[in-house]
This record gives sequence, structure tokens and C-alpha cells, in this order.
Amino acid sequence: MRYLITLLTILSSMLLFLTWGFNTAAKADTVSSEYVTTTIGSIVQSKMNGTEVDVSKLMEQELAKVGHQFALESINILQKYLPTILDNVMTEMRLEADKSYKCELLKDSSIKDKDCL
Repeated sequence: MRYLITLLTILSSMLLFLTWGFNTAAKADTVSSEYVTTTIGSIVQSKMNGTEVDVSKLMEQELAKVGHQFALESINILQKYLPTILDNVMTEMRLEADKSYKCELLKDSSIKDKDCL
């Protein structure tokens, strides 16, 4: 009896966790909302029919989905900030090229510079 209560508690906790996780992952997206409803409905139906749900496979697929969403958001962020990043890189490359050129010009002269030591 104690084993059954523990098992039901764990399964209920997992179901609540999955429901909460799916709902927070898909707050404003209608397609995701339908996906969450379908997934949870399928899990509940499988539990009611007594068939086993491969929770590890389900979590693996959900993590892959979240990873894909993260990659898409990262691409959008890079697209937004890439011009600024490239401008900074180009500025640093120009400064380094100027420094190298200055040192090359001052190499055989008597003028000493702190950057060219």
C-alpha cells in the first residue's frame, strides 16, 4: 500500500511538473498551446489505458525543442547586434594594423615609442 501511494505521488508530481513546464514554455504561442494540450492529453490517456509512457524520450524531445527555440532566438540576437560587433572588430583590427605600421616605420629610426619596444 505504501509503495502504491509513493508511486502515485511521484507520477502526480511528474505530471504536474510536465504540465507546468509545458505551459511556461508555450505561454503566448497558439501552436505551442495546442501542442502542449495534445501532449498532456496523450500522456493522461496512456496512463488511463495502463500503457507505459517513455518519459525519458519525451523529455529528450522537449529539450531538443527548447534548444531549437533557443538557437532561433540567439540567431535573432546576433542579427540585431552583429553590425555593432563587426564595427568594434574592424576598429580593433585597424588600430592593430596602424600600430604595426608605426612600429615598422620607427624600426630603423632613433625615435623610441612605448608600443614598439
